[in-house]
Amino acid sequence: MAIDGTWNLNLQTPMGERPVVVRLAAAGGALSGAMVGAAGETAIFDGASDGTSVQWSVMFTGAMGEMKLDFVGAVNADAIAGTVQFGAFGSGAFTGTRG
Repeated sequence: MAIDGTWNLNLQTPMGERPVVVRLAAAGGALSGAMVGAAGETAIFDGASDGTSVQWSVMFTGAMGEMKLDFVGAVNADAIAGTVQFGAFGSGAFTGTRG
């Protein structure tokens, strides 16, 4: 299933649930796009997709300063789910649907 599109995600963070929107586009195994949340929009990097498995990273600036978020997940039709590593602050689950 193609990952291309807009995804409405819910992140289970150490500070509670946080909604974000991610726009993703795959080309030849590479994944590009941007994440949009309360702190604004930031480009993703180190993205990859094989059609069902996905991974990407994004730099996020929040109350704890700047940190790298690393996402690893899988797409199943119009749903996506996986884990996100919050820098040195642990990890949590994310789920979402195509917008």
